[in-house]
Amino acid sequence: MIPAQFEYHAPTSVPEALRLLASLPDAKLLAGGHSLLPMMKLRLVSPPHVIDLGRIQGLREIRDTGSALTIGALTTHWMIESSPVVKSKVPVLAEAASRIGDIQVRNLGTIGGSLAHSDPAADYPAAALALECELIAESPKGRRTIRAGDFFTGIFSTALRPDEILVEVRVPVPPPRTGSVYLKFAHPASGFAVVGVAAVVTLDGRGVCQQAKVGITGVGPTGYRARTTEALLAGKTLTDETIEAAAQRADEGVDANQDLFATAEYRLHLARVYTKRAIKAAKERVKA
Repeated sequence: MIPAQFEYHAPTSVPEALRLLASLPDAKLLAGGHSLLPMMKLRLVSPPHVIDLGRIQGLREIRDTGSALTIGALTTHWMIESSPVVKSKVPVLAEAASRIGDIQVRNLGTIGGSLAHSDPAADYPAAALALECELIAESPKGRRTIRAGDFFTGIFSTALRPDEILVEVRVPVPPPRTGSVYLKFAHPASGFAVVGVAAVVTLDGRGVCQQAKVGITGVGPTGYRARTTEALLAGKTLTDETIEAAAQRADEGVDANQDLFATAEYRLHLARVYTKRAIKAAKERVKA
């Protein structure tokens, strides 16, 4: 289908984009276009104004600040997937990026657009939650920081305010002796995550788990942290039995999605199975 008629705007700075957003009623922001444009073609949304952020310089970069990586909101999935510094310091984020869509999608789609869209089956939320990322939003009043755990509020819903633009993602660098992994059971047609699990595990010199963080996507209306699983792993030697017992609680308190492909019960089962696999894989990736 062809989208309804709209007026196109291409600002070259964040302040200009914010002025347009404030002055144009019902305007939509365009990043990589892989979420908004299909919805417009299907007439699920028909914004009278589209504000294309693609010409704004400075939002498509990865900076290493030592303790964290700062990633501009327009940084593409391919840039994250192929970045030596991302693969070295936060490999689980590069791994999640590499599992998104196909090569065309990864060359145009952006981390900011994906996170702001808040698709319940997207890949990034699992990694963002497990890494405890911070999302930086800018409005005419200035910038504010939103923790990943507070950012996703529902299906296609976030903590972003109507006058804000997501401009950066700050990714803390995990401590030494940390292993991480992103695993997913992909829908065979769309490639979206029926269930995706990011595990970040830190061990001490004796092999005892100092900290485990598990982010899960695809199961419920938003990504979530498997807090009970994390608590059951902390302070323990990660034996097969310990991991199995902790993974069995990965679906605790989750109101699971269901569709023609997967029932709620099946998604909850996959959450437990993939959590066990992810924790084991993360443990094996810890470097002495």
